[in-house]
Amino acid sequence: MDIAFLGLGRMGRELVPHLIDAGHRVTAWNRSPGPTETIGRRGARIASSAAEAVEGAEVVVTVLFGPDAVRETVLEPSLPIPSGALWIDVTTVAPADATDFAGWAERAGVRYVHSPVVGSLAPARAGGLAVLIGGEHDAAREARSVVSLWADPDKIRTFDAPEKAASAKLVANLALAISMEALSETLRLGAAGGLSTDEVLSLLPLTTIAPIASMKGPVVASGDFVDTQFSAALLAKDLRLMLATAETPLPAAALVAAELQRAVDAGHGEEDFSVIARDR
Repeated sequence: MDIAFLGLGRMGRELVPHLIDAGHRVTAWNRSPGPTETIGRRGARIASSAAEAVEGAEVVVTVLFGPDAVRETVLEPSLPIPSGALWIDVTTVAPADATDFAGWAERAGVRYVHSPVVGSLAPARAGGLAVLIGGEHDAAREARSVVSLWADPDKIRTFDAPEKAASAKLVANLALAISMEALSETLRLGAAGGLSTDEVLSLLPLTTIAPIASMKGPVVASGDFVDTQFSAALLAKDLRLMLATAETPLPAAALVAAELQRAVDAGHGEEDFSVIARDR
């Protein structure tokens, strides 16, 4: 198929090669030119604008920073996506945003499916992400044939509406954020009680935060957060979406949001989100 791919951030750069390797013709666009060079060498055609990228596309995939970027790229300029094309939005957005985007797509004669991913760059590269798919039945089925290229087949979840997929992604990221805060606080408590980082990490496999300890414990122990799998700025943005969506207070989410924002303000926004444990 002719696929337009908008957004070549860390995740986007991992997803495009799966499309190319499957034989699809990919035209890519990114706001800043740097990432396009790598993807161009990988086999994608590089467009000078989003409008040029979507010309003649059967499928448009957006992997942008957040809902504001989707509005600025697609809705506000009335991006000329061909009538009848399938728009697969991988961007993490709030349920209300997904509803807005679906409404715009319907008016434009475009089929909209929201399909965020759960996982970081390593599983994206290996084609092992969890993938959420929300949309009308036929459109979701067609989208699955595309997004399954970067998915673990056992980790695909389908919903009957885009906003449900958006909600599910926020739920998954809330669990991730709170787990990371739990890891950070266990290390602080251990240090106050005379335990080394290694001693605390050796205990955590016996606890309910074993998965995050296995994933991020070595990173925290090293003190080096520059190998970014999921940036602090991105998770901070997602937490703002969670807090705006919830109808009742989310005190743990608010706490982690504040921790992440402090990291962003201190210049660590592009580092891995585990940087919140830097000053444990």
